[in-house]
Amino acid sequence: MPNYFSPGIYVEEVPSGARPIGAVGTSTAGFVGVAPDPNAVSDRAVPVNNWTEFLNVFASGVDNPQGTPLSRAVFGFFDNGGTRCWVVNVGANGQISGTGRKRAGLQLLETVDELSIVAAPGFHGAVATEALLSLAERLRTMVAICDPAPDVDDIASLTRVGTPTDKPAKPPKPDDPAPAAPSPEDVGNRPRQSEFGTFYYPWITVRDPLTGELVDTPPSGHIAGVWARTDALRGVHKAPANEPVRGAVDLARQLTRSEQDVLNPKGVNCIRSFAGEGIRVWGARTLAAEASEWRYLNVRRLTISLEQAIANGTRWMVFEPNDFTLWRSIRRDIGAFLTRVWRDGALLGRTPEEAFFVKCDEETNPVDVRDAGMVVAHIGIAVVKPAEFVVFKLSQWAGGTETETIGS
Repeated sequence: MPNYFSPGIYVEEVPSGARPIGAVGTSTAGFVGVAPDPNAVSDRAVPVNNWTEFLNVFASGVDNPQGTPLSRAVFGFFDNGGTRCWVVNVGANGQISGTGRKRAGLQLLETVDELSIVAAPGFHGAVATEALLSLAERLRTMVAICDPAPDVDDIASLTRVGTPTDKPAKPPKPDDPAPAAPSPEDVGNRPRQSEFGTFYYPWITVRDPLTGELVDTPPSGHIAGVWARTDALRGVHKAPANEPVRGAVDLARQLTRSEQDVLNPKGVNCIRSFAGEGIRVWGARTLAAEASEWRYLNVRRLTISLEQAIANGTRWMVFEPNDFTLWRSIRRDIGAFLTRVWRDGALLGRTPEEAFFVKCDEETNPVDVRDAGMVVAHIGIAVVKPAEFVVFKLSQWAGGTETETIGS
């Protein structure tokens, strides 16, 4: 208590105790690939806020720079609504995974805390996708976008998990028979299962921003831009699908509905062309198993953003006295944050009580938990899932027709 010596009015500023939890960014991407200038910065991740910055850093060192999957991906990212990304150039060694103690390739992105999307345009196959998925799963703060190989025409191969094919072969012996060509049934072009990864097919045709020529390119950069645009306009809880792909003038392969019937259950997000509507993203699934609760991309990304926001906003609680006051603060701060999330339409329920709960009391923090130096809070959320299948049931009746709409 302060000491008062003279009669009068004293005004003191008293902290309310409430510490609002703020939302985190969800649209910053990290790209690893070969830059137009292969000798440009290659030992660190470079922040890029627009296309001009990318050209100044990664294309100004050569005359008549030629487009690469990386340059087209960065251009497509900004063209589709992205505002900030980090770029790693691996032109010097052409490997997205570093070896030895020095960080290289994807490892350079591990030091960037703001990333929520990662891709390696120009790299595909089991080795590249494994590196992307392993990074996302290890950090648990981002989702990887995997690209298919070019010129994949066998739709069935996109439902089978690929295996590494670039391991060094053993030298054949003179009397060894010639190796048999792999059967089409043995070839797989799909990444393995992962709730932190996505896979889009096919490649898209774009006009190269450096040469002006029409070329086929991996879709990951443009898709990352679509994610960023959807986050800005609707929120991370909105599935980034049924959205136009800006800059795409054609597809490397036109897909039919029956072909997507095969691909969609396997977590392959298709890019389709519709008459009068252009080229659109027509899928929003992760690479998780079909029965997994993380099979929808917006559910996975929303949960990541909530986890990050709560972790950042409650850091002040570390080393606070583990008592009723702290438990009440946890319920208050996290409850207020999730109420705002519910009001934004990200949680399902007519009231906050139906949309989420936060439990932190003596039941979740018995004596043995407190003695271990831990405070435990249980948080439950009802996430809004996308209406992936909209079913209209039409039947005849004497007065005309009646339509009943149900959604999943």
